[in-house]
Amino acid sequence: MRENGALLALPTILWLAILFVLPLIFVLIFSFMSRGRGGVAIMPFTLDHYGRTFGIFFIILQRSIGLAALTTLICLIVGYPLAFFISTRRRRIVQQITLFLVILPFWTNFLIRTYSWRILLGEEGTINGILLSLGLISEPLSLLNTQLAVLIGLVYGFLPFMVLPIFASVERFDFRYVDAAHDLGANDTRAFLRVVLPLTLPGVLAGCALVFIPSVGAFVTPDLLGGTKGLMIGNLINNQFGGSGNMPLGSALSVVMMTIVMISLLVYVFANRRNSGA
Repeated sequence: MRENGALLALPTILWLAILFVLPLIFVLIFSFMSRGRGGVAIMPFTLDHYGRTFGIFFIILQRSIGLAALTTLICLIVGYPLAFFISTRRRRIVQQITLFLVILPFWTNFLIRTYSWRILLGEEGTINGILLSLGLISEPLSLLNTQLAVLIGLVYGFLPFMVLPIFASVERFDFRYVDAAHDLGANDTRAFLRVVLPLTLPGVLAGCALVFIPSVGAFVTPDLLGGTKGLMIGNLINNQFGGSGNMPLGSALSVVMMTIVMISLLVYVFANRRNSGA
């Protein structure tokens, strides 16, 4: 049976090796090469591109991690109560409708949804129009092409990825544990912190990983909503591989971003394993 299992997994292993592992090896090699004419990678090997990554581009790296972390935190603060509300509805139809509303944005292309925020956040957009009509502001706010706009777009785009794993964890939760905690003298806050949150932590960890990892490498949302003020590492990598950019520099930035993703995955696996062991 083990030999048959290995044979069944062989096509998948070859697929991943050719289309995932091999390109990553090429990117790693290119990151240590010099920039040639037209931005292509040539010999000799050098560490200059990593020096630039942690030098003049370090502020963009910090911005990417900061916005991704803040996006994850906001999605958690908003998503946990929402997932808790959905999973605790007694009427099945109410639960299905609210869950449907959460996943409804996936029915529309992500690019179109991001473009819609340009209409909402523009100086002549919906938000400024409402605020002006209510007399709350005297002139339009500059919401577009800011880090705030990028943050709003990221939270909007990745909030369902936080809600769905937490919903799955809360739905499996046995609320008799809460009754037992109340019988032992715990109030609602203590029962939540000592019983509900630890038992639903796997969903929280999965949601944080699913939000943080794509957020740190996002480039569509920052490009459309942030402009130069919302430039993130994904945009920088995209620019280096286009036109007459700098392929070795883009490769070095890609390696750094993949390292951040791998560290995030290791933290998730370690925290999940520790929580399971506890």
